[in-house]
Amino acid sequence: MGKIISIANQKGGVGKTTTCVNLAASMAATKRNILVIDLDPQGNATMASGIDKYDVDFTAYDLLVEETPFNEVVCKNTPAGYDLIAANGDVTAAEIKLMEVFSRELRLKNTLVNVIDHYDYIFIDCPPSLNLLTINAMAASHSVLVPMQCEYFALEGLTALMDTISKLAAVVNHDLKIEGILRTMFDPRNRLSSDVSEQLKKHFGNKVYRTVIPRNVRLAEAPSHGKPAMYYDKYSAGSKAYLALAGEMLRREEILMT
Repeated sequence: MGKIISIANQKGGVGKTTTCVNLAASMAATKRNILVIDLDPQGNATMASGIDKYDVDFTAYDLLVEETPFNEVVCKNTPAGYDLIAANGDVTAAEIKLMEVFSRELRLKNTLVNVIDHYDYIFIDCPPSLNLLTINAMAASHSVLVPMQCEYFALEGLTALMDTISKLAAVVNHDLKIEGILRTMFDPRNRLSSDVSEQLKKHFGNKVYRTVIPRNVRLAEAPSHGKPAMYYDKYSAGSKAYLALAGEMLRREEILMT
């Protein structure tokens, strides 16, 4: 059975979508079957996967609200090497429409039950807010991966996010746990970054990935070309970092399985 991981942070601009797309591409490069679900109405993960969000027949809206069959909604074999449930502005309406639906917070979970065995990993790119779309993602997931910058306000936001995850676990998904905390846009020359990094390791221990994602121009440029970093510049520091993260996650899974 596959593993469903929500990539979430209520603070915007922390590398959430960048992490979703590049981690998915790195996992796909190891010959795993990967699905990315874009639940952010901005559709950035969709565009970064090489799919034009303005030129898709179906989106996450159709999957969640219209109950369109999964096989009709999914974009197979994107240029990024994985399958994709796309998003665009239509997904904004999903939150409103879901308010009228019975068991609305379980809509995504019930859909994925029938396809989870087809994938090794399913990554969900969540909106940067706590809404019905994020709640659907959390309800469907086994765990949450939290990307965050090593700065003071991000540390405060992490405390709030952990509290939110605990409350959601109690209500919609008792098995939900933290997959890991990923330090993004890291600059080792910055004293504050190093201090916050040490605080993270002190408080969260091995939940903090050893892999650190650096500030990297190529990583920032790749989405505008509709590609994950490994297909834009495989030798870039950002590309290598996400390949290292994929390797670290797979090793963790192997240890848990033994």
